[in-house]
Amino acid sequence: MNSTQPVPDLQHRTVLLDEAVDALDLAGARASGTYIDGTFGRGGHSRLILSKLAPQGRLIAFDKDPQAIATAERIDDPRFSIVHDSFATMRQALAVRGVQRVDGILLDLGISSPQVDDAARGFSFRNDGPLDMRMDTTRGISAAEWLAEAPERQLEKVIRDYGEERFAFQIAKAIVARRAVEPISSTRQLAAIVANAVKTREKGKDPATRTFQAVRIFINQELEDLEAGLSAAFGLLAPAARLSIISFHSLEDRMVKQFLASKAKVEQPDRRLPIRAADLPQPLMKLLGKAKPSEGEVGANPRARSAVLRVAERLEAGSGAPA
Repeated sequence: MNSTQPVPDLQHRTVLLDEAVDALDLAGARASGTYIDGTFGRGGHSRLILSKLAPQGRLIAFDKDPQAIATAERIDDPRFSIVHDSFATMRQALAVRGVQRVDGILLDLGISSPQVDDAARGFSFRNDGPLDMRMDTTRGISAAEWLAEAPERQLEKVIRDYGEERFAFQIAKAIVARRAVEPISSTRQLAAIVANAVKTREKGKDPATRTFQAVRIFINQELEDLEAGLSAAFGLLAPAARLSIISFHSLEDRMVKQFLASKAKVEQPDRRLPIRAADLPQPLMKLLGKAKPSEGEVGANPRARSAVLRVAERLEAGSGAPA
């Protein structure tokens, strides 16, 4: 086993690395369990998990990005396997592998620094490149293809709902006007269209930030994957298993927070009813808190500033309950 120790990645700084992995509680007998890294990225979390696993332990990772898959395939460790697909498919993928329950799941949502920094991927407006934005470049339509055909109302809805952009109407109208003149095929073109349509913006934030986020989320079906992934994760967690999730924007974090809260609370019956304490409904999960990056981490990696880690544990009462 020659690639199990956590090593520095010159391209990607894993946010909340220790906190997210420590939350899985890989001590004692738990080190021999089966774990999921739903977002391999460049392997920071996976390598740290492997460094803590016992020889009998197992780690199954997922990622949609072919470049991430290529990195994962360089890990020479019999305890590790990689699945080229979204974590939303984890339940089906594990069933094929004969796994019904796992001892912990880690999700690091959003995009990785290598994806942002590679202009050819089209995720960032800071360097000009083709408007692709697909996490999985082997399937689906690119951002440029969608922008060329999407109705104005759909453009407005996506930019407003996924980007929380108050100038969504103006931006959608500007996109439709420009594409009638020439194809919108580069990140610089889209950024310029947005800048001309947005008259005011928060200090220190590029006018295109929210629109690029919205298009990326839509193209990759990120919120749909998150909804399906949360449900799948809950169904796979064994009693006492942990779910550790890092989110980077308010839409993701809101979904995670609401999902975990829904599993941690129960509807209280009418106190006037003669119900024994043992028969009262029990919560399915216990919330273990949240964490944010330290000032030092944000100083070293400004992209970490919006990260939020939330952790919950599956309770005995939820064992065998349908997801």
